[in-house]
Amino acid sequence: MSHAEPRRLLLTGASSGIGLEAAKQMAARGHQLTILCRNQARSDLTLQALSGAAQTLICDLADLDAVRATTDQLLARGWPLDAVVLNAGLQYAGERQPRWSAQGIELTFAVNQLAHQVLATALLPLLRAASRPRVVITASEVHNPVSGGGKVGKPAGLGDLSGLHQGAGCPMLDGSPVFDGNKAYKDSKLCNVLLARELNRRLEGAIPVMAWSPGLVIARDSGGFFRYSRQQNPLGMAAFAWVARDLLRLTESLPRAGALLTALCLDDGIATPGFSYRSNHLVRPGVHRFELVDTSAEATDLAKAAALWNGSEALLASL
Repeated sequence: MSHAEPRRLLLTGASSGIGLEAAKQMAARGHQLTILCRNQARSDLTLQALSGAAQTLICDLADLDAVRATTDQLLARGWPLDAVVLNAGLQYAGERQPRWSAQGIELTFAVNQLAHQVLATALLPLLRAASRPRVVITASEVHNPVSGGGKVGKPAGLGDLSGLHQGAGCPMLDGSPVFDGNKAYKDSKLCNVLLARELNRRLEGAIPVMAWSPGLVIARDSGGFFRYSRQQNPLGMAAFAWVARDLLRLTESLPRAGALLTALCLDDGIATPGFSYRSNHLVRPGVHRFELVDTSAEATDLAKAAALWNGSEALLASL
């Protein structure tokens, strides 16, 4: 792995879970991290976990005005970025009532996709100013209806994006009036892969745009990806965690998942220009393999990737 020279990286979703683990590993190697945190309390906890070896900016991804203000701040500072790491992700498992961003957008889509599209678009000048830039987007195998997790519940599917075109107040991207928290998350991860494809098309393959799936990671503490599920259903989540992690050994460890994200951010050997998608998939209980794999069929649809991007830009312009 080639990363001897300090790199400057911007990360979302690095205040807990896989992102924080990766941030610890990268900070320990002397890299310069800027981490977006949704409030001052989260910022303080993140800096404490990293022993102060990072810079934080207060930026609530659920408020697109705050995201725009943060990009303005970063552009004014003008420091080149070697990597923009779009890792934040919300899931409200089992929820039947949508939650809304500051601008009235369904929260899963607003945080997991729209905020990241704003960041990826606005920060391109800082990436282009770096010598070896890359974009890393944390997706998930659940975007693929034929994957193990993708088969549980309703499959990912954006339909004709009628929900996006309806604008603020629509609970589902496919236009369904009935909210499904699990499907909304799957749809947002499908959007992440399509975002990576369209960003790569617009960049004409000039820099690496890497989407990836870390596999199922269930931390033993109260943080990480499943923190909201624990709050909503502590007993059910505890049982699920014990079966998946401890009995069937279907999960990846937090240190290993953090190491994979670190490699995507720093390893020049895997950062080839253009789009790529890697999955840390389960081979057998307790054993994962991290490798290039195909996305779902819908995630290969370049016309849909462009329609999602353009529809999102139109929605953002209207807010």
